[in-house]
Order: sequence, then structure tokens, then C-alpha cells
Amino acid sequence: MDFHLLYGRSELRVTVPPSIKVREIVKHPMPILPDGDRPLRQAFAEPIGSKPLAELARGRDNACILICDITRPVPNGRILPPLIDTLIEAGIDRQRILILVATGLHRPNEGEELRELIGSDDIFSSIRIENHFARDREAHIDLGSTSGGIPIGIDRRFYEADLRLVTGLVEPHFMAGYSGGRKVVAPGVAYQDTILTFHTAQVLEHPCAANCVMAGNPLHQAQMEIVKRIGEIYAVNVVIDDKRRLGRVTFGEIEASHLAAVDFMRRYAEIDVERRYRTIVTSAGGYPLDRTYYQTVKGMVSPLDILEPGGTIIIASECSEGMGSREFVAAQQEFCRLGMDRFMRMLNGRDKALIDEWQTEMLVKPLRQGSIQLYTTNLSEQDLQKTGVAWIASLSEAIAASTSRHNDPDIAVIPEGPYVVPRFRPPD
Repeated sequence: MDFHLLYGRSELRVTVPPSIKVREIVKHPMPILPDGDRPLRQAFAEPIGSKPLAELARGRDNACILICDITRPVPNGRILPPLIDTLIEAGIDRQRILILVATGLHRPNEGEELRELIGSDDIFSSIRIENHFARDREAHIDLGSTSGGIPIGIDRRFYEADLRLVTGLVEPHFMAGYSGGRKVVAPGVAYQDTILTFHTAQVLEHPCAANCVMAGNPLHQAQMEIVKRIGEIYAVNVVIDDKRRLGRVTFGEIEASHLAAVDFMRRYAEIDVERRYRTIVTSAGGYPLDRTYYQTVKGMVSPLDILEPGGTIIIASECSEGMGSREFVAAQQEFCRLGMDRFMRMLNGRDKALIDEWQTEMLVKPLRQGSIQLYTTNLSEQDLQKTGVAWIASLSEAIAASTSRHNDPDIAVIPEGPYVVPRFRPPD
């Protein structure tokens, strides 16, 4: 039997013998919106919890639009043209519109990469586009602290804008429950101390800081406090299917429009599975998510609910840009040097995380439950030694070895990786 995994900009074909029984776990079929601007303009005209976009924009002096960085497959080329046209038609001068790339602590997006991110040559050449830099203290305004003591620093360009708009992709997120909405603000355009404080082990080890969980999620709760402290924000949230086609658009007040998109996405991305598996084969989601090993960790965490304790996760990730940031590499080196228990004791003793070490902390979660094997074609031997997991040269051979080792021919395959979250739901 053959199956396919998302890998880079294409797919990997994997062949297994008939003796191995494959259960593919994919999104439920999603209704697809028609091409063109109409679905976007309809969402702008029929908002959730706010006035229509044209009314909101009328009389405003300027606007700041947040967009996700290159690590998210947001269809900006489809969202931004009708969004900006609506602002201009309502009277905001083109020169007074800023697109701000919500990088969080990721690197900036520039040059041809920025053009690809924007997805429209007309927007790229006619609208001011800038990156957020979380480490620049003077670029942020101090808004006090959350009830949990998290300092709130927000990019001045966004906070001081007359009309604040957020665009985002709603998908399962392994810490915040679901991405999109408030997450594009914090950590998207937050100061580094804000980001480092709500990424501590005390927050991320909470049982509700998990995929598809928002009720009681301390990260989500902190994000909502932050957006409420900022004040008036409106959001465009989109949902896409496994072919990256648009399935839903919501516009309106940031919390209400986000929750509506989340409610829609739950029906398609959360998949009930009646048993657990000793062998799970998955991907890191393909391009652009699998450009680094840093992002690959998301695909390791997503299937945990259906992993039999002691089982094996086999994951394919292109890692075309290598490991990720130098801070993440340093965290991985410490993890490999100290081991799981000592590494976690070190993190639990901090009241502020180090940059990007939280991704290594999330790697600990699947390693507590089983083993991980990585297939990639772009990490050096030196880098592979820093991954903290085993490297495999062949997916087919690794699958055969795992089913033999566990004496179980049944495997679960998740072609789309972290964009799908299987839930263990035994039959009644």
C-alpha cells in the first residue's frame, strides 16, 4: 500500500507491505468557499460582534494590519487586496496603511520572502510593510502587567494605530489551543519580556496548555487579558482545508470573530479515533511549517492522545533551513547534555524562559510517552546529534521495524501533521 506525507512544497510517497494495516487520519471534508473576493467582502459586510469594516474605517486617520510571518500558510494574497481596498474606499489614504509582520521572536521576513508572504505584487509595491522586532525595547509601549504578573509590552505602531486590524489562520496549536486572533497580537507583536514570561515551564506544563484546548488554558487567558488591555481590535480569521483552500472567513471583534472560526475548525481538524497506536507516522505539515526542526516539534506533539505508551512516532520534515534559531540550537544542546529530567528541573526554576527553549520543552512531552524517529534530507550529521531523537534513512524500513518491534501491524498515518489533531475516543 502507498500513502503520502506533506514534505516541503510537495509530498513523499511511502510504500508499505500489505501486512501492515494503515489507518489514515485526515480532516473531515470541508465545504470550500468560491474563488475571488466575494467571500471576504461578505465577511467584512456581515461582521461578528462589530460594525461592518467599511463603517469601522470611515473617519479613521490610519490603519495597522497585522499578518503572520512566513511560518504560517495564510492566504494573504487573497485576504489583503479586498481588505485594503475596503479601507481605501472608506477614506483611509493608501500611504496611511501599514502592514506589520507579526514575527514574535522569529527572524524578520524580507526581500523575495516578504513578497511571497504578501502574495500580491500590487500590495507589495504600494503599501508600507514592516517587521516587528521583539527585542527592541523602545519600539514597544508598556501597558502594565496581566493579573498573573506577565509584563505587557506591545509594538507602538500597532498600539497607536487609529484602526487596529489582525489577520490570521485558525488551526490547532500545541500550546495555545488554536492559532489566529489574539495570538497574532501576543506573541506576534509583543515585547520579548512578555513572550518570555508566558512561555515559562509553569505555564506550558499546565495540562490545559495543549492542542485544541482553550477553556482553562493559561496561555490563552493571558493573551485575552493583553488584547483587552490594548482595547479596540478587529480580526479577519480564515480556515483552510488540507489542500490549502479557503473554507471559512470570519471578521469582527477580535475575540468573537476568532471563537467563531475556532468553532468551525473544530468540526474538521479534531478527529475521533477509537484506539491508540504503537506506531504513528506523521509529517511536520509541509512548507512553510517544516522549514526548520524548531517547527517540526509541533508534529511530534499533535498525535500524543492516540500514542500507546512506549510507542513510536515517525515524522518526516524537510528542515530546508536547518535547525532554527541559535537560541533553539543552544537549548537542544543543553537538553542533550543534561537529559530530560535535569533539563526540566532547570526550566521549572525560572520565572522567565530563555528564547526558543520552550520548543525543546515541548519536545519533552512526546519523549515522556514514547520514542521519536525523524526522517529529513537537510540536516547535517552534526545537527542530527542535537535533535534529541533518532534519525532514520528510510520511512518504509522504519515503519516495518517499528511494527515488528511492537508486534503490532496497525499504524496510524497523519499526512497533514500538526494541522490535524486525533482524539482518543473509545467506542461506547
